[in-house]
Amino acid sequence: MTQDPALETFCAFYNKLDKSSTKRLPEVYTDDVRFADPLHRVEGIDALIAYFDALYANLDDCHFDFGERQRQGDLAFVTWTLHLVHPKLAGSRKVSVTGCSRLRFRDDRVCDHRDYFDAGALLYEQIPILGSVIRGLKKRFVK
Repeated sequence: MTQDPALETFCAFYNKLDKSSTKRLPEVYTDDVRFADPLHRVEGIDALIAYFDALYANLDDCHFDFGERQRQGDLAFVTWTLHLVHPKLAGSRKVSVTGCSRLRFRDDRVCDHRDYFDAGALLYEQIPILGSVIRGLKKRFVK
């Protein structure tokens, strides 16, 4: 399978994204982009920049390991593992969570981006006391 240049550009951009580069989001997103993940939904490039500014403001480290990628027409999917370090999560230890992004392209930029991941594994399980309760509940449902 051949690599798609726009999808590879998107993945490469995310591997360099940090709090100093959120203003460069228009390089990979359209002005009218719609973005959604399990925690937020935003519309428009200015709202997306503000969202990412807030996300990256307190991160000590954040990077993605991208896995499978597939694009057909204007629709693409990419799997990934997010690795991040935040001072208020997991005692400032690295947290990793797997996910998938559904991307819709227009003129080689993303106009619709939807992330799918376990918000509990990323956030709630990493908070003292609440995390142990959620992990305990998960174990009970697996048995």
